[in-house]
Amino acid sequence: MSRLVGPWPWTSLVLAALLAAPLGAGEEPPKKFTEKIKNKQGKEVAFDLVLVPGGRFTMGSPESEKGRKPHEGPQFEAEIKPFYLCAHETTWDMFMAFYDETVQEKRSDDPKIAAKQKAEEAAKKGVDAISGPTPLYGDPTLGWGAGKRPAIGITHLNAETFCQWLSKKTGKKYRLPTEAEWEYACRAGAKTAYCFGNEPDKLEDYAWFEDNSDEKTQEVAKKQPNAFGLYDMHGNVMEWVSDFYSPKAYEEAAKSNPVTCPKGPKEGKVHVARGGAYNSPPEGLRAAARAFEEPFWRYEDPQEPKSKWWLPKMGFIGFRIACDVP
Repeated sequence: MSRLVGPWPWTSLVLAALLAAPLGAGEEPPKKFTEKIKNKQGKEVAFDLVLVPGGRFTMGSPESEKGRKPHEGPQFEAEIKPFYLCAHETTWDMFMAFYDETVQEKRSDDPKIAAKQKAEEAAKKGVDAISGPTPLYGDPTLGWGAGKRPAIGITHLNAETFCQWLSKKTGKKYRLPTEAEWEYACRAGAKTAYCFGNEPDKLEDYAWFEDNSDEKTQEVAKKQPNAFGLYDMHGNVMEWVSDFYSPKAYEEAAKSNPVTCPKGPKEGKVHVARGGAYNSPPEGLRAAARAFEEPFWRYEDPQEPKSKWWLPKMGFIGFRIACDVP
């Protein structure tokens, strides 16, 4: 779980150095590590990443699965390399450390000043070169609270930029998981509709969804984790993945069955989101269930053109970060 922390202990410093360096022959990566960052405003935040072991699994759902949609098939075999995945969804605590350091101030209306600002931005390097989201408007938490609740109303670009910033801060390769990585991690070895079986009778033990969420997000990691130690892979908020959406993506992948590290279509207009949310029915939380950005996700945005950074009042969409094994 994300939490404010004090000074780094030496053990954490050593672990951070080890993770930033390539592994030697025969070396095993840590099963879990805690990332600790401090932004320029002095805010410190920490979160755990879990090693997802590599392996092969059957991606998609069988035609007999209750609630199945056509774009969840045909099923195919996918090979996944080991990677790290955050134990929980990106929280407001985590996101605001990024936002406070990178938020874009409004550029001056004076052409000379604006040109100078633009030149100064272009000259920046490293973390300083990351241009984050535009200022927040309204209450992005929808009155539900921030802290350890998942950050919501985040566009795919905003989530990707968070990963870029975190990579610059830490020297590691942070990113969004691929759709295949996400499903593999969600299943955690299970071949059933949910990580615990085919029937949703145990869903309340693992997920926040329409039957128990009180129609809002909840703090992360309050339910049981799956077999990999990952929380809220079912429910709470949908999670962006890196893949563009295509209803025919699985048909294309099945032609190369098995597929090593599938990454989805090379281009597209919208991206995939996984996992279902606090307002989803049980079938929307299945491991194979797919969603994607739809036009109504931007209906509440009063701006023209629509914001690249925010999806106002869309409390069901957030993200979870992945990290490459060195």
